[in-house]
Amino acid sequence: MANIKSQKKRALTNLKKQNALAGQKTELKTAIKKVLMAVEAKDKAAATEAYNLANKSLDEALVSHIKKKNYVARQKSRLSKLVNGL
Repeated sequence: MANIKSQKKRALTNLKKQNALAGQKTELKTAIKKVLMAVEAKDKAAATEAYNLANKSLDEALVSHIKKKNYVARQKSRLSKLVNGL
């Protein structure tokens, strides 16, 4: 652990940020899985709704620098192909 007071504070804020980002990452993965499960079940309405939520989560991940733009674009494209294929 650091000896300097400001560095101790910084270590605590880093932990808080890490925990917040971990929650957002989990939420994003869950949103993507919900789309995949709805497509597997061949439920067009549920897949479309889940796809909209996944898009929102992907956009939030991009804005908060959790995921890079190419990852977000690739996931959106992949999921839209699956949903439109129903």
